[in-house]
Amino acid sequence: MKEKEIINQFTSFIESKTFPCVAAKAAFTKKQLKVIVAEHMACPKDDRSILEAIYNFIKDYRQSEKLFHSIAVIFPYTEIENEIMYDQLFWKRLQALADLDAEKFEYDYRVDSEPDSENFSFSLGNEAFFVIGLHPKSSRKARQFKYPAIVFNPHAQFEQLRENKQYVKMKNIVRKKDIAYSGDINPMLEDFGESSEVYQYTGRQYSESWKCPFHSNHNQTHHEHNQSA
Repeated sequence: MKEKEIINQFTSFIESKTFPCVAAKAAFTKKQLKVIVAEHMACPKDDRSILEAIYNFIKDYRQSEKLFHSIAVIFPYTEIENEIMYDQLFWKRLQALADLDAEKFEYDYRVDSEPDSENFSFSLGNEAFFVIGLHPKSSRKARQFKYPAIVFNPHAQFEQLRENKQYVKMKNIVRKKDIAYSGDINPMLEDFGESSEVYQYTGRQYSESWKCPFHSNHNQTHHEHNQSA
């Protein structure tokens, strides 16, 4: 299948009336949604090219004065059997990307690198991201894209929305749409600072005994002068 066709399928999914995430819709409308296509989700072959694309995205995002930027990585050659399989591949890919990133960059000092922390956020290129997983076997209808994908949303955007008093309004719109589409609210939803956001990443409903497998190998000391992508 051609890369362009896969990207068009993804943007159609984002554009659909039933898709609840207004931030992703806004990023697409503003032409600030970048989409790249990789091969198998279990394979590390594309990790460096994925990172390079994310670093370029970070540069563009930091230079923009507009809100709502996202970058999505689609893995169309991966057959997902169930939520557990996707969850394992999702954390495997994030771990591999983070390990490579740690060779060049420090962790974003504005967030915590320990996934148990209520202030955790995933970091690449010294930029924190709120990460969303999509795949056809998701129990959340809003996450059921035809192919497995990982969407990276700069965390600072949500902080800016809070400062502008826009965050609560946006959150309520998303949750209302999700209820209308899925029948109920995602039980894993919490606000940043209330519990770790790792529970929201894949859309899977975790048990209380679940422990996030991610471990940052970045320098975890806070620095005043952090390297930038």
